[in-house]
Amino acid sequence: MSATKILWGQITVVFLIILITTWAATQYVAWSLGFQAQLGSPWFVLAGVPIYYPPALFWWWYFYEAYAPDIFAEGGMIAASGGFIAIAVAIGMSVWRAREAKNAETYGSARWAEKGEVKAAGLLGADGVVLGRYERAYLRHDGPEHVLCFAPTRSGKGVGLVVPSLLTWPGSAIVHDIKGENWQLTAGFRARHGRVLLFDPTNPKSSAYNPLLEVRRGEWEVRDVQNIADILVDPEGSLEKRNHWEKTSHALLVGAILHVLYAEDDKTLAGVAAFLSDPKRPIESTLAAMMKTSHLGDAGPHPVIASAARELLNKSDNERSGVLSTAMSFLGLYRDPVVAEVTRRCDWRITDMVGGKRPATLYLVVPPSDINRTKPLIRLILNQVGRRLTEDLQAKAGRHRLLLMLDEFPALGRLDFFESALAFMAGYGLKGFLIAQSLNQIEKAYGPNNSILDNCHVRVSFATNDERTAKRVSDALGTATEMKAMKNYAGHRLSPWLGHLMVSRSETARQLLTPGEIMQLPPTDEIVMVAGTPPIRAKKARYYEDIRFKERILPPPKLERPAEGRPDDWSKLPTPARPEASDAAAPPIGPDDDPTESERRHQPELNRVTPIEKKTPIDNEFEIELPDDTQDEATRNQRLTRVMRGVARQVSLDPNDGMEL
Repeated sequence: MSATKILWGQITVVFLIILITTWAATQYVAWSLGFQAQLGSPWFVLAGVPIYYPPALFWWWYFYEAYAPDIFAEGGMIAASGGFIAIAVAIGMSVWRAREAKNAETYGSARWAEKGEVKAAGLLGADGVVLGRYERAYLRHDGPEHVLCFAPTRSGKGVGLVVPSLLTWPGSAIVHDIKGENWQLTAGFRARHGRVLLFDPTNPKSSAYNPLLEVRRGEWEVRDVQNIADILVDPEGSLEKRNHWEKTSHALLVGAILHVLYAEDDKTLAGVAAFLSDPKRPIESTLAAMMKTSHLGDAGPHPVIASAARELLNKSDNERSGVLSTAMSFLGLYRDPVVAEVTRRCDWRITDMVGGKRPATLYLVVPPSDINRTKPLIRLILNQVGRRLTEDLQAKAGRHRLLLMLDEFPALGRLDFFESALAFMAGYGLKGFLIAQSLNQIEKAYGPNNSILDNCHVRVSFATNDERTAKRVSDALGTATEMKAMKNYAGHRLSPWLGHLMVSRSETARQLLTPGEIMQLPPTDEIVMVAGTPPIRAKKARYYEDIRFKERILPPPKLERPAEGRPDDWSKLPTPARPEASDAAAPPIGPDDDPTESERRHQPELNRVTPIEKKTPIDNEFEIELPDDTQDEATRNQRLTRVMRGVARQVSLDPNDGMEL
């Protein structure tokens, strides 16, 4: 209702209250006096009862008070009560009018949520991830929707969001823990209620995980291997389109991985790198082995492996060398002996995260110094988890809910599947909790037209240092309409009071919080935005300020290698017979030969260099020996001729040395 209507209603109600109470007092006095004739003629008679004019009380009081003072005093109290009631009603309606004027919606209706709305949104429940504090309660979100937080470094996102959530989340979780702080603070408590795993590719004591053993043998094997190759050829997650070398190396990696799984003992990514760069045989022999190995037993070679090898053999030597070097560049990480050891076996499987008897928590810990180097492996694990757990909707029943607590998730680069899967992974029991420093960080990894923000139902914002992020949050909060009053005073400046006072009110638009105000939020405040609910001005949570959280901070468990790895489809697969080497009858390798044909791969247009046989040097080849006088004439002539031939040969070797023949 508009403020003007409330004002007219206020005037009407106050007038009616005064009129009714005064009339009631008049009738009470007339009744108390027995409707005597001295009171005068009534206004009208209703059902045998005389009805007098409402102000008749005051006339009677003036003339007849001395005859019945108590009766007129009671009538006066009734009339006066109407005044008090009218004042109370006027004040109440004035407050109502002020609120309605404040809640004008001409330019927008943005406002902060009230406690009833916060409770109706389900944010004051006992379970769910922790978003902050509202009054004395914790804000929690337990729905299937995803959460996104904008929080600069050292702003309290770990102690206020990550740690409290991990200390209260009852299901399974995968935690991207760059510094290892969350492992130190939460692994001890979570180990009491489930299984905890630490995967650190730079730590030999880490729980091992072999991505190749997650490949399912049979109809799914090619798809699983292609998904692995997709991540391998895009280690940074920055490719919009693949070039020729990346496409051809992708096909080579698919065939090589399948061959290693079927026919090699070392069924790891390090084994793939060793297979493709075997120093004991050229790449042509390696490709021939891929084509001739009976991967499928009596059915012969695997068609995908054989076609990948034939595709590379059909290329020229130069192109083949480029494809091989490109593929090997993607496998360089797995030549690190520590990474190779950590990816040699499987201490856990993806299905263990949701299908075990107890919930499991996987901490992906990477030292900051190795983030860029190990990024491809972490990306590969998250990609496999996301794809595997969103294949069968029927399998959701009976599984643990999985929380993806991804702190600094843009540092992992672009995960195409993850971006698209946010729209439907909630239906499979996967809940994302994504934390980024700013909008720029997300757009750098996923581009300006990404759908990360669109698929996050809940957004939390701390005071940001980025203007674009602050403007985005300010626009999301909306615009409010405010009533501004302008007062104009008129009169002589030396007069004791001003002669005229003019007050005008107008509606103006104002953002609920400007970008500058968002960047200047107090260190203890945060903004929580939930779709379908007004924004919430909340306080940051701190686990160390709550004794209930502090009691759950326990030392992390010791890292122990399990007795045996988890079963898979490949480890016990019998190795097929290896084909006979095509160069078995080749002559033995000499010291000057090139066994790996590395020179030919670098310069394929040159034929094999034939070494020149070294001749026995002639002693004193260019030394002149004068003939002896004691020798006969014929002997002297022969020796002189031989000497002159040597001189002539020496001169002919360098015609420019100044010696005339």
